[in-house]
Amino acid sequence: MAELADLKAFDVAHADLTVWVYKKSTRDGLPVFNGRWVGITDDLAASLRGAVSQALNAVNETIDYEILAQNNEASVLTLGADETHIALVEAQAVNPTENLKVRHLRQIANADFYMLRFASEDGVLLAVRKTNATWSTRRSSNILRVVFEDEELDVDERPAFSLEPFFDFFVFDGGVFVSNKARFESVLAYRAGHTEAFLELVEEPEFSGVFSDTAAITAFVGTNKIHLRRAIAIREKGHFRDAGFMQNLRAQCAAMGLGIAFDDEGRIVPTLETCRDIFQALLDHRLDSRLSMRLYDVQSTEAVG
Repeated sequence: MAELADLKAFDVAHADLTVWVYKKSTRDGLPVFNGRWVGITDDLAASLRGAVSQALNAVNETIDYEILAQNNEASVLTLGADETHIALVEAQAVNPTENLKVRHLRQIANADFYMLRFASEDGVLLAVRKTNATWSTRRSSNILRVVFEDEELDVDERPAFSLEPFFDFFVFDGGVFVSNKARFESVLAYRAGHTEAFLELVEEPEFSGVFSDTAAITAFVGTNKIHLRRAIAIREKGHFRDAGFMQNLRAQCAAMGLGIAFDDEGRIVPTLETCRDIFQALLDHRLDSRLSMRLYDVQSTEAVG
């Protein structure tokens, strides 16, 4: 997979540029992408090249993509392209034939996202952005567009779309570099399997055996995307499978300020009110600072030694 230096070294200014717009649907629970390429002027091409170059230059750090990981303005989350549905998107953009060119407004209106494809001898770079409200015909019908010309306002009935100079993620040499996690997950339906994964977790004997009953856990998570993220992170961390961790939880629960009750068999007795504390504990996100002598809830943990 490409390193950040390889991504930033890509010659955006001289690569061949094609702009693709995609509409997304679902079939049998899997995403389906339908893409078309659209012609652009030299001025727009220059602006898009500049926007991509500026966005790449602003990135100075990579963070491994994890379910709870977050990046900032100067960092990106990284994961393998083979872990996503991007191949379904990229395959359509290899050959911009005439029958795939946008020729009618209906072919571009209500698109879900657009992609800039840069191709050169060094490889292919994709820059992807989820569309905003200007691409929606429903939104457009509720707005009277006007222009200021010749010292007066006049109605402008020409269809218009905005291309923002920001990108949700980049794809290069087998790697995905995510600058906006929520929009990346939305575009590629990356979170679509989380509900199914949570249901599998609840059925896992090692997990369900930790609790007297999992009904409150299921009700607490529901379809809440944040709770689903945290549940999947609990599965990935697997602390509940560690007998020593669970014994420490029972012994240190009160001292750590966790409102968790246990039955006579040592199983957690969950309620809707205590599920938050249960999740903090199983994520190992309730930490004790030796410096301030205070307890803290954290978003993620990274071992330092």
